[in-house]
Amino acid sequence: MIYFCRSMEKEFLLVQKEEVADFHFPKKEVLTKDQDISALKQELSRANALGNLERHKVVIYFADDSGDKKVNTTIWGITDTAVLLKKNVVIPINRIYKLEI
Repeated sequence: MIYFCRSMEKEFLLVQKEEVADFHFPKKEVLTKDQDISALKQELSRANALGNLERHKVVIYFADDSGDKKVNTTIWGITDTAVLLKKNVVIPINRIYKLEI
């Protein structure tokens, strides 16, 4: 189920989670509506719980400085500003468009 940006007609390049460690992320927010940002944070909390309890994988749709990407992974933790994946891989929350759980 896709939760955010339902009308988004973008192509996302599938990448491996190990590749994400080498990406560079701008500081600019990809979501512009406060309600979308709030809903994303709620879904991140849900995905984090599923990852820790059941090792459930999610697809994270995000953007780095070279374009739109997606990764199929387990979320191991979240902070106020970032999603933590295995092996200290980090995706800034402000660069995430949506999740697919």
